[in-house]
Amino acid sequence: MDEDRGGWRRCVLSGAVFAVCMAGTTLPTPLYGLYQQKFGFSELTVTVVYAVYAFGVIGVLLLAGNASDTVGRRPVLLAGLAFAAASAVCFLCATGLGWLYVGRLLSGLSAGLFTGAASAYVMESAPYRGASRATFVATAANMGGLGCGPLLAGVLAQYAPWPLHLPFAVHLVLVAVSAAVLLRLPETVRERRPLSAVRPQRPGLPAGVRAVFVPAAIASFVGFALFGVFTSVSPAFLAQSLNVTDHAVSGLVVALAFFASVGGQLAVDRVGAGRSLPLGCAGLLAGLALLAGALWWDLLALVVLSALVGGAGQGLAFRGALSAVAGASPADRRAAVISTLFVVAYTGISVPVIGVGVLADPIGLEGAGLVFIACMAVLVSGAALYLLRRPVPAKA
Repeated sequence: MDEDRGGWRRCVLSGAVFAVCMAGTTLPTPLYGLYQQKFGFSELTVTVVYAVYAFGVIGVLLLAGNASDTVGRRPVLLAGLAFAAASAVCFLCATGLGWLYVGRLLSGLSAGLFTGAASAYVMESAPYRGASRATFVATAANMGGLGCGPLLAGVLAQYAPWPLHLPFAVHLVLVAVSAAVLLRLPETVRERRPLSAVRPQRPGLPAGVRAVFVPAAIASFVGFALFGVFTSVSPAFLAQSLNVTDHAVSGLVVALAFFASVGGQLAVDRVGAGRSLPLGCAGLLAGLALLAGALWWDLLALVVLSALVGGAGQGLAFRGALSAVAGASPADRRAAVISTLFVVAYTGISVPVIGVGVLADPIGLEGAGLVFIACMAVLVSGAALYLLRRPVPAKA
């Protein structure tokens, strides 16, 4: 019993460290409008600053995605916290646009190191036979942390002094506490090798996986693209079209999408992996339709509903996609196939968002958003129709 308690204590503490790191990646979300006023850049620049983060994540996934399997979980997580701290320092010292680019890139490197290593560490820290609950802790820490970032920054920016500095100072303190906690937790990788043994991970897609991978990848791309739009341009839409200038409100709207994703991922256990992917596609389509209505009629209630429905759809679709792809992959290629899925997902969180920024100047933010929604709706509808004709096997 004492051993179980110790295991759950380690699991929860490592989950808290995971959440702190992920919160830093979304911390700037409600602050982009303030940075625009301070440095005088366009909506396109906002989306590029945001997307730099995804390029950092993709780079780490490709070059060092399996590093924690080689050198151990704790060294990789400590490196991720170091990048998170460096990112916070960049935002604290920001005197121009260049600081924001570097800060976002460092944040992406931090998230890239944490995503796989922290998930594995949380699950390995749990007691024996606690895999299901440990998966919940890892899921809640990941998406919950992403949701806490804009909420924390929005509340501090609205109700406390130094809105462009205090959120990052607070996060820096949380990162320091997390590092102290991590140093007291045990390593879970028993056979460790030197850093020189880490090799770049090439994405791979065996022929037998492609039928499952294509709809899973499309759903993941659309889900992450929807999150990308929410976290990069929704505060600007709320301010410009709905006159919502309260940073706490804009942070809460973004946070709701991530919290709903946690709920969607948890629902997979009840719905079943085979049905969660098509249901997730339906949720994404409904979320896109609600967002289109919000843009067309300028209604805050529809923005909130879009965050909740689209976030739940993303959670269902992405966990279903991971289950389907992992189940269809041969054991010796599984890691490479899952890495490929993550690369597609993080491409979704960057490229479409930049497209919205490019279109925002000539046709306005609302018009750009409607074009984005139309494109994503076509993609996710195609994936849903494909799944209706060729359902994912229940064993996935």
